[in-house]
Amino acid sequence: MARAVSTRRKIGFTIAAWAVGLAIFFPILWTILTSFKTEAEAISSPPSFLFFDWTLENYTTVQERSNYFRHFWNSVVISLGSTLLGLLIAIPAAWSMAFVPGKRTKDVLMWMLSTKMLPPVGVLIPIYLIFRDVGLLDTKTGLVIVLTLINLPIIVWMLYTYFKEIPGEILEAARMDGASLRNEIIHVLTPMAVPGIASTLLLNVILAWNEAFWTLNLTAAKSAPLTAFIASYSSPEGLFYAKLSAASTMAIAPILILGWFSQKQLVRGLTFGAVK
Repeated sequence: MARAVSTRRKIGFTIAAWAVGLAIFFPILWTILTSFKTEAEAISSPPSFLFFDWTLENYTTVQERSNYFRHFWNSVVISLGSTLLGLLIAIPAAWSMAFVPGKRTKDVLMWMLSTKMLPPVGVLIPIYLIFRDVGLLDTKTGLVIVLTLINLPIIVWMLYTYFKEIPGEILEAARMDGASLRNEIIHVLTPMAVPGIASTLLLNVILAWNEAFWTLNLTAAKSAPLTAFIASYSSPEGLFYAKLSAASTMAIAPILILGWFSQKQLVRGLTFGAVK
């Protein structure tokens, strides 16, 4: 009887999980389907789901109107650059908080996390003026700096959580063997935390890739990433839903593929230390 109840609950949880997953993925699926419709079919009522005249016209138009690969390259440089710079800063910071904590370590961590609660628009004007004066407007360097600072609290918190699960005795043994602080972090700590570092890297690449507020306000054309590429299809003439969907599909496709192939690594890192 207990086994029957357990099986019933497992089936119920499986159905519920699939329902939630499909509900979350449905807007993405609808965007992809709309990208293959004509503008007339995209706004037709009732909408057609699968039975319509499929066309690649929107993708051709989008590529002719905009240089997709330039925006794609900007997104790659900005997301990877900000994430790698954030890791270079966060790994030593998380090491010191995890293995050499002070009286105010918890307060510092909470303060860093509290900065994520600040509305970005509250600091837009000073950052915009600073970037204008130092020549960082519409540059990839400027966006790398901003996105590094925005995501740094998350990177530090995630790495701090992973590092706390590593036994301190291992690092003490490395010190007794004569390892310097640099070798301790690079050759002992980092290899042991690879799953956590990899999941942190992947998550922050996704966050940087999807960042829209700062990329739309601090770039114009030269360094505009894919978020600006999507926004360019919202015009005073109205919304061209089919072309907007095609641009959105082209923008999210790389990150969807990355997430699909790295999902095991991402889950492994996010659950690192959760089960003892």
